[in-house]
Amino acid sequence: MFNKGNKLYSIFKFKCPRCHEGQLFETPAYNLKKFQKMPERCHHCGLRYMAEPSFFDGAMYISYAMQVALIITVFVALNILGVAELWLILTLCIFLSVLLIPITFRLSKSAYINIFIKYDPDKKSEY
Repeated sequence: MFNKGNKLYSIFKFKCPRCHEGQLFETPAYNLKKFQKMPERCHHCGLRYMAEPSFFDGAMYISYAMQVALIITVFVALNILGVAELWLILTLCIFLSVLLIPITFRLSKSAYINIFIKYDPDKKSEY
């Protein structure tokens, strides 16, 4: 399921969508000062990650959908199980949402670039 050549491999491992070798991000996710930093190009195949100015603006919609899905899932699960009161459920939803911002940010960018770039292991460096 998560083998090289599969879009899910590239998305969840934060790899270059074209070669599945290069890293999409420069630092670990919870390096909060630089969690959003991406290299300009893939070190393996030379793909320019920022194809045009504001390319990743569309990733905001994916990130929004992920956050909404997370909040609804946690809210419904805890509400159905009846393990906590409403104020505690809402507090937990907000806490988890804020805690997972670096992960949803990266997943949304990774998913967005994978929509437009297809896997091509034979592509050589452009520079």
